[in-house]
Amino acid sequence: MPPRLPTSGAPARPSRLGWLDALRGIAALVVVFDHSSYAFMAEFRRELMPEFNTSRYGIMVFFLVSGYIIPASLERRGCVRTFWIGRLFRMYPLWAVVVTAVLALNLLDIAEIPVEFGRQSAATVAVAHVTLLQELLATPNLLLVLWTLSYEMAFYLLAVALFTVRLHQRSAAVAVTLAVLAAVSGTAGVMLPTSALSGRVGTGPLVALASIAMVIAICCTSAGPPVLRVFGGVLGGVLALVLVAFNGTVPMWEGLVILAVMFLGTAVYRAENGQSTWRWAACTAAVVVACAVGSATGQGGGSHFTRRGWITAFLLAVITFGVGLALRHRRLPRRLIGLGTISYSVYLVHPVLLAVTDGTIGRWRRDNPLLEVAFYAVLLPLCVLTYRYIEAPSQTCGRKLARRVQPP
Repeated sequence: MPPRLPTSGAPARPSRLGWLDALRGIAALVVVFDHSSYAFMAEFRRELMPEFNTSRYGIMVFFLVSGYIIPASLERRGCVRTFWIGRLFRMYPLWAVVVTAVLALNLLDIAEIPVEFGRQSAATVAVAHVTLLQELLATPNLLLVLWTLSYEMAFYLLAVALFTVRLHQRSAAVAVTLAVLAAVSGTAGVMLPTSALSGRVGTGPLVALASIAMVIAICCTSAGPPVLRVFGGVLGGVLALVLVAFNGTVPMWEGLVILAVMFLGTAVYRAENGQSTWRWAACTAAVVVACAVGSATGQGGGSHFTRRGWITAFLLAVITFGVGLALRHRRLPRRLIGLGTISYSVYLVHPVLLAVTDGTIGRWRRDNPLLEVAFYAVLLPLCVLTYRYIEAPSQTCGRKLARRVQPP
């Protein structure tokens, strides 16, 4: 009998956050379809993508949820040190297992997962990946889906920066500022070359500088006198903004939109908890949506259909988040919430499984819905296992360590 999706066996969560798990579950399924459709639903994918970019839809839902929950986690702890411990034990254990699996599959020739270092040394790529900022440091991702973790890490650094300088409740203003900057860069046609900073100073030196700055920022914000905490927060925030704006592989406007979307999620959290008004949150949402759509529309590059697919996905992601918010007080299916609990496993494990299927049964030129369903049928039980034996124990260890170092 296959293992079931986690429900009551998962770590205790406040029931009011079940809607966020449900949204994560939906987003994970859509991202998996986006990637698996290359192999099993190629004809359908070719027709769908110009109208609806499924990858961007799932990722934007993830970013909205992260924007809501991450600052809440930081402020609930009230301690930056325990926040970083929680993030460390939440993200790195499964990440390390998946990266190891990728390297092992390549070494054993079981599956082919392209890993191109180009002119960069293995040490440079390894250090960039350890920071999780590899996407923003012009180093190739060992696994394609890892690129979103770089934007997650940038958001963590910005959230901590605002917390240390006591501006964390200005989330709506931050979201609006980032969205307006995105609109200005998008409509003005600011088209920096990909990874512009790395092109100027070199990838190796930039990776070294960014890694040192990130370590200093985390150490200073986690311990030390208030002046050092503020210095570390500002250093981390500036690092994140500079890398997203000037060294990303996506256009500047889209990188800024991603950050604006995350802070939009935070603005909703503020309104939900009485720290702001719903009217202000609604105005923030309107500005972010208008600027994002305007930025995408004003882009000169890419086809009309590509822009339309991105815009449709973005709007549907915001609508999905809004529907989830409206249903937050209602009872949701436990299976859907359980799917959200294992969504991180689903997100990281599915490309590895897809590489194995590519190396065995190959890709199909014609649509094969049965193989698509079979892929999910294998993936989900596997992710239950990775959650149960990797994610859950590591999170438990993280909570125990955080309790020990939590200041009175």
